[in-house]
Amino acid sequence: MIRDRCENRRLLTRRQAIAAGGTATLAAFAGCLSTNSDDNPSEEGSGSSDNDESDWSGDATTVDTDHPYTTQPEIINLSETDGTVTLDTVNCRHQLLDESVAGGPWELPEVWAWKADDGDPSVPGPILRTTEGEDLEITYHNSHERPHTFHVHALGKSWMDDGTPTTTGKQVNPGEEQTYEVDTDVPGTHLYHCHYQTQTHLDLGMYGLVRVDPKEYDQPDKEFFLTIKEWDTRLSATTAGGDVSYSHRDRNPDAFTMNGRAAPYTLHPEDGSPLIVTEGDRVRIHIANTGYESHPIHLHSHRFEVVEKDGGVVPPAGRHKEDVTNIAPAERKTIEFVADADPGLYPIHCHKVHHVMNEDSYPGGMLTGIVYESAMQTEQFDELMEMAGFDE
Repeated sequence: MIRDRCENRRLLTRRQAIAAGGTATLAAFAGCLSTNSDDNPSEEGSGSSDNDESDWSGDATTVDTDHPYTTQPEIINLSETDGTVTLDTVNCRHQLLDESVAGGPWELPEVWAWKADDGDPSVPGPILRTTEGEDLEITYHNSHERPHTFHVHALGKSWMDDGTPTTTGKQVNPGEEQTYEVDTDVPGTHLYHCHYQTQTHLDLGMYGLVRVDPKEYDQPDKEFFLTIKEWDTRLSATTAGGDVSYSHRDRNPDAFTMNGRAAPYTLHPEDGSPLIVTEGDRVRIHIANTGYESHPIHLHSHRFEVVEKDGGVVPPAGRHKEDVTNIAPAERKTIEFVADADPGLYPIHCHKVHHVMNEDSYPGGMLTGIVYESAMQTEQFDELMEMAGFDE
């Protein structure tokens, strides 16, 4: 669950926790190295691996590291920091499924996670939220062992603040820092990521969202952020020193996530991303594809309209009711609907159905759910929470 950076984590009962997540206006939010990509920290390499293709029959979880675990992303209100924030990168382990969850444990032994100021590292990285017209100064302080950059889509910036070493010749080497000046001239939801050896660093988890609210923002009753991503777990295993080779040209995803978690962990009220609604709510979901494949996202029993795309507002005349929308790599769409279905529990998932699996187990993967508060007293809800690994 995304938390305000000043909020203290509390231990709640199952229904208290999920209800608290549902009543918040900003609700739950919902990795990897080819062997030669980053060997020279002074320049951005060619990007392809010379490794032979391998038949990966192992489990990345079997590769052991002592990195700390990622936490849930936090929302940072840049309007309260005069538009400034300092980002860094931390080696972490990342749980796709907790050991208490059906099908767990399943984790990536090494990801490269963003952290902000004195906050905790997370995958996805923290959501940077601001308002149109506010100038941003985003400092990247690199305490990691690899070069990195900060690149954000859509928003205005000078050439040298684009964060692209291929064209600017600038990167942030270990022990260095750079401040990127960014304009908030395009309201909407935007992707940020490292653009050094992008095919590796983005797939290691170095991605997050910037949300720029328009000056006259029409706040919905409930608002959610979802990132969708597919992973080839060989990448993380290789990065963590596992005995497996990997080529980016041989990328073959075997894990599928929403907000960095696989179902049923996505339904966990504290660590997952269930969408808690009340009958009659006007609900808005900001969806971003942070992977390399397209994903058609389907909502059960709720027809929505796409109201924003990549920072552009879709005019009312261009909207129509639908129940599935395809999200291309790096694309962002904001969808809106009214919670007017028969109160219950409804899936949200990728309709490439093999993406709704954990290896050979169905259902799992790229799936979360719309949960009506009035359905939280049902036997079905109790069973769902037991699958998610949440105890009374």
